[in-house]
Amino acid sequence: MYNPRDMRLKTNGFRSIALIAAGSPLRGLCAVGCLILGASLAAQQPAPARPDGAVQEKPTFKVQVDLVTNDVIVRDEKGNFIPDLKKEDFEVFEDGVKQDIASMTVVTGGRVTNVLAPPPPPPPEGIILPLTRPKNDVSGRIFLFFVDDLHLQFHNTGRVRDLFKRISKELVHDGDMFGIVSSGPSSIAIDMTYDRNRLDEAIKKMTGNELKPSDIIQGPSGAEGPSEVRYRAHVAFSTVNDVLNELEKVHNRRKALVYVSDGYDFNPFQDARLGLMDPNSPFAQNEFARSQNQINAQNSDGSASTPDPFSSQQKQNEEFADADLARELGELTRTANRANVTMYTIDPRGLVGMGDIDDQVDPQQWNEFVRKSQDSLRVIAEETGGIAVVNQNDFSRALKRIDAETSDYYVLGYYSKNPDPTKRRRQITVKVNRPSASVWSRKEYVLKPPPAPVSSKKQ
Repeated sequence: MYNPRDMRLKTNGFRSIALIAAGSPLRGLCAVGCLILGASLAAQQPAPARPDGAVQEKPTFKVQVDLVTNDVIVRDEKGNFIPDLKKEDFEVFEDGVKQDIASMTVVTGGRVTNVLAPPPPPPPEGIILPLTRPKNDVSGRIFLFFVDDLHLQFHNTGRVRDLFKRISKELVHDGDMFGIVSSGPSSIAIDMTYDRNRLDEAIKKMTGNELKPSDIIQGPSGAEGPSEVRYRAHVAFSTVNDVLNELEKVHNRRKALVYVSDGYDFNPFQDARLGLMDPNSPFAQNEFARSQNQINAQNSDGSASTPDPFSSQQKQNEEFADADLARELGELTRTANRANVTMYTIDPRGLVGMGDIDDQVDPQQWNEFVRKSQDSLRVIAEETGGIAVVNQNDFSRALKRIDAETSDYYVLGYYSKNPDPTKRRRQITVKVNRPSASVWSRKEYVLKPPPAPVSSKKQ
């Protein structure tokens, strides 16, 4: 996990430093008790006056010392977790430079052992900081369940509730801490808790509210495509981003976000929406666009006419819809990697067949919609180190794998040796000096953009 904290160094003829480390307990949806002890030391002298009488401003420099943590899963040739590795067995590289491991935690069967507690950042010369008090272990495993009911079909409400009943029985165990949040009208927002009765209460409230294909086809379109489709996706992404920002404050735990959704497509059923199909097609189309095509289908002499300019222009405007979705998914996964959160996506539709007869959707367009929505879930999972459970009905097998990956793992921490703040994307490689061992770990993280400079008033 990468959690930047600014420290300011002020100079005035001698060396002095102000070290600020701030922490706060997890609030709102992820109220996990997490305390980071900080110390602040500052020394200031009156600034000497310049010959012209103006007060000379003191220069301010920013320095960063950050602990980067990474979850590591090591298995032998039989697929069993290797629990007896030592610090010397690991090698961590950032952008090809070997890092010094500063902290190491091993979790076996959900039980936490601090093999090497993380020391505080190296203090500046001549300053002695008080010893930090280790925080209590509050939970071996932390789950957050995201119910994206804005992208769950209403007629699949029963399947969604059955899925979460399996999660309650097969994934969440005694001693696990979990929270639940929804994106839409189910209005689920349960703070982190150990009480599985809260999960059972939330299951009863889960109701799908996804747009039907006919609603998308007949609905209004903005300059970039169906406006309601994008709005719902932005609500879902914003909800997850808020959760990830809170989970970033949790340290030395493997944080799993179980993401239940049908997935996303910013440009669904384009030909049917724009009336670009054959006007005699038995499948539903946008009534306005289809009527325009029928009017322009023939000239006065009966010859074929040029395509409807409205539909052609709108199709050109929607050309970059897929690229827009990829960009937003990239921002979401970068936030998750920065918070060291693994996301497991589950499509409750299971093995998807043809669309509903009532919707009258062209089979080719339906298959394209399903493919894009499933691919979006694959991107979210694969880019954060999780798995995508899509186009399959065996949820129990997937839950067992999620259970195993969140029960046995190592958490390695190091202080990055790269002092360049402009190098935002950083590649991570973890090696294990154990024959026939397979290693899984996060491959990269991206720094937060630097804060905007604050203008200071001259004296």
